[in-house]
Amino acid sequence: MNRRTLLGGLFAAASVPALAACSSGITSLDGGGSAGGGGGSSKDGVTIGTANFTENQVLGFLYAAVLEAAGVKTKVRPNLGTREILIPALKGGDIDLLPEYQGALLHYLSPKAEATEEGEMQNALAMALPAGLQVLPYGMAEDSDAFVVTRETADKYGLASLADLKKQNGNLVIGAAPEVKKREVGAVGLKDVYGVEFKEFKSLDSSGPLVKGALKKGDVDVANLFTTDTDIVANKWVVLTDPKNLIPGQHIVPLIADRKADSTVRKALAELGNVLTTTDLTELNRQVDKDKKDPEDVANAYAKEKGLTK
Repeated sequence: MNRRTLLGGLFAAASVPALAACSSGITSLDGGGSAGGGGGSSKDGVTIGTANFTENQVLGFLYAAVLEAAGVKTKVRPNLGTREILIPALKGGDIDLLPEYQGALLHYLSPKAEATEEGEMQNALAMALPAGLQVLPYGMAEDSDAFVVTRETADKYGLASLADLKKQNGNLVIGAAPEVKKREVGAVGLKDVYGVEFKEFKSLDSSGPLVKGALKKGDVDVANLFTTDTDIVANKWVVLTDPKNLIPGQHIVPLIADRKADSTVRKALAELGNVLTTTDLTELNRQVDKDKKDPEDVANAYAKEKGLTK
């Protein structure tokens, strides 16, 4: 974590244009999107989509705040769902931009990718992305997947790392968002890399109230959470270490359609990326999840506080 965060600033200035790759069929959220081209202009506005968890919504509204300050009209479509919905929507023209995570996006596009460092992953993403999409420079903030157990469970079974889970094959229940069951950074990778097999996979939510409630009550033994989730520290839960590096670095990276990636958009999002830290992002999540503040209000207040907007 610390090494990746330090390296992030070094690579953040290096933008790698997406190279053409074969793309699959287009799915539209509204039923009529198309993968239109264009010369890369935001003059008609940018539509930002977000995934179905708190942090991604906050990031979407942060993108909107800095783009509006740069003179770009924006529309935010929050809580659309998972990558299985968002990526086709981006290709199809329903949305133009979304906040992504380097390693998770790379493994979605190329499940067997071996890149782990930020610069390597940026280059690998450029090769793996469908034609018409590109990643902009990634920022300092990082939010990785984590597999978490309660202190009681850790002590009972002697769990400190993901490798230790194999000792309890067939005995433990894991809780996570449904898509984690089929992802490399999930049940698939835990089996392939660590030889871990669970008694049951419970489909819940992404580091949300369902999975955390199940962990508290003992309905699941292992939960897939995000490292910026303040409940991990608050509940003294144990994050299992990853000695075989199953989980790649997860710096926040804007994923955008070529048709909107002009210099105005690039500059505004790069400025945000150079300001927003992992600590900041964790605090913004806390304000929404614990203080029950609106994600848009939280994002706008932060952007103003940091001088990104007036």
